[in-house]
Amino acid sequence: MQNTSLLRRLGAMLYDILLVLALVIMTTYLFIALNGGEAIETDENLEFQLVLALVIFVFYVGFWVRPGRTLGMQAWRLQLEARDGGEVGLGDASIRFFAALLSVAPAGLGFLWSLWDKERLTWHDRISKTRIVHYPKTAPPSESSTRQTT
Repeated sequence: MQNTSLLRRLGAMLYDILLVLALVIMTTYLFIALNGGEAIETDENLEFQLVLALVIFVFYVGFWVRPGRTLGMQAWRLQLEARDGGEVGLGDASIRFFAALLSVAPAGLGFLWSLWDKERLTWHDRISKTRIVHYPKTAPPSESSTRQTT
C-alpha cells in the first residue's frame, strides 16, 4: 500500500466523471419528463440545480463512506481511508467533498499540490484528514484487509 500519484488520481477521476455525467443526464431526463417534455430553464430553476448538486454529492460521499472507493477508484485500485487507516465517516467524506471543490477552483492547484507534498496529499486530503492509497495488483483491496474494525 502506498499514497497515490496524481496521474492515478486523474485516471480514477476521469472514470467517475463519466459516471456522474450519466447520472446528471438521467436526472435531467426525469426533470424534462416532469416538466411535460419541455426543456428545463437551468438558470432559473433552483430546484433542478439543487437536485443535480445532491446527486453528485451522494455519488461521491456515498461511495467514499461505503465501500471507501468510487467505481473509478476501484478500477485504479485506490482506496480512501482516514489518515490513521480507519474508515471514513459521513462527516469526513462530506468535508472532503466540499474541500475538493476548493482544490479544483483555483485551476486545480489543490490537486497539483500533491506533486510537491512529501506524502502526495492534496488540499482536500489534508483538510478532511483522509488519504487515497494505491493497492498493487498483487494485493487487491478487500473489506477485511483494508479496513480496521472499530
